[in-house]
Amino acid sequence: MEEQDNRRSVADPQHLARLLVSRANSGDAEGMAALYEAGAVLARSNQQNLVGREAIRKFYAELISTGIKFHLGEQRQAIICGDIALTSTRLPNGHITAEVARRQSDGSWLWAIDQPAIALTGEKAAGTEDCKDH
Repeated sequence: MEEQDNRRSVADPQHLARLLVSRANSGDAEGMAALYEAGAVLARSNQQNLVGREAIRKFYAELISTGIKFHLGEQRQAIICGDIALTSTRLPNGHITAEVARRQSDGSWLWAIDQPAIALTGEKAAGTEDCKDH
């Protein structure tokens, strides 16, 4: 069953990006920030990271006020290793996003780290190894 966008907990890290875009396009900066852990880090292109849900909410509120529309792009399948997941999307402009989500104590997923856009240069990165418990 597909996750509904009604602020319920997110049961699959794959749904975080879709919810972010949906909430952005409906002007819901508070809902966007709710997809992040309380102490999450959002990287900015000017090398100044935003730390904490309130800073992230404020950033998204300002961005939404410009009238910008978000587009989901091409999501990669989330890579899950225990309670950590890597999510990633190729945006329509060719940039790539990379996010680290963490499973919360209630089993839901929230982003802990968000790198919204990485411009690709040179060759594509090689594949990664599977996570193994030691």
